Amino acid sequence: MKTDRLIGILSVLLQREKVTAPELARQFEVSRRTINRDIEALCIAGIPIRTVQGAGGGICIEDGYRMDRTLLTPKDMQMILAGLRSLDSVSVSRYCSRLMEKLKIGSSGFAGGEDSIRIDLSSWYRGAIASKIELIQEAVEERRHLTFRYYAPGRDSVRTVEPCYLIFQWSSWYLWGWCGERRDFRLFKLNRMEELFIEETVFEPREPVEPDLSDQRIFPGNIRVKALFDPDVKWRLVEEFGTGSFAETGDGRLLFTGDYTNRQHLLSWLLSFGDQVLVLEPADVRAELIEKAAAMLARYRQA
Repeated sequence: MKTDRLIGILSVLLQREKVTAPELARQFEVSRRTINRDIEALCIAGIPIRTVQGAGGGICIEDGYRMDRTLLTPKDMQMILAGLRSLDSVSVSRYCSRLMEKLKIGSSGFAGGEDSIRIDLSSWYRGAIASKIELIQEAVEERRHLTFRYYAPGRDSVRTVEPCYLIFQWSSWYLWGWCGERRDFRLFKLNRMEELFIEETVFEPREPVEPDLSDQRIFPGNIRVKALFDPDVKWRLVEEFGTGSFAETGDGRLLFTGDYTNRQHLLSWLLSFGDQVLVLEPADVRAELIEKAAAMLARYRQA
């Protein structure tokens, strides 16, 4: 697109003292005549560009405009590039890669900081997530209904949604949109969405409603847990809840205290520790774990 190319050319001119038209033509894969027209468009837009003829000549920005080069410092650019690389990790197109190349042209000072931050937003589901994100973005931009099969606790269902935007939160990707079945805005986890299809029907955007994604709203701590863990699993408690979630007892075990939201998730989490945890409270969770352990034992004995 011409706008992207103009931004890229301006970025090059802000980063370099001087550049030739043939260099720009090669970088942006267009003809020299197109570059000349782009330079003229930038001049009309108020950018003071000067062309120097002869040996050692080229295109540059007037000296009086050079203060704008400090608009983005090398550190600013490193942060921008880190963000673009993170988006590129979930993209099936080369848009972010091309934009990064435009921004890095002639800015060798930025290269040293490229590896200071690496963000991969795709996790274990790069192939599946990237294609879903591209499809959802298309549906959002074209304001078309999105249909998909959704796997939720309790049942599977086919949903038709008016997509609003994508959210990356709690190490996962989500879609925020108006659900036709629930007649309200809902959050859908991309990993649970399959058979995505963009409908032909176009919808009128509703009054925007921002999702409340606070931990207190999404994960209300309504189950108070107290348990003793073996010291071998200290790393898990630190990773998932932090060092302030437990205290070492006289026999070396770890007395854990914390709040949990979902009972089934809590039971699954506790069972994942096997015989390295002893639940003290609440009593009903302790009793249910005993029942599950007995049921597991009976199943294995019958197998």
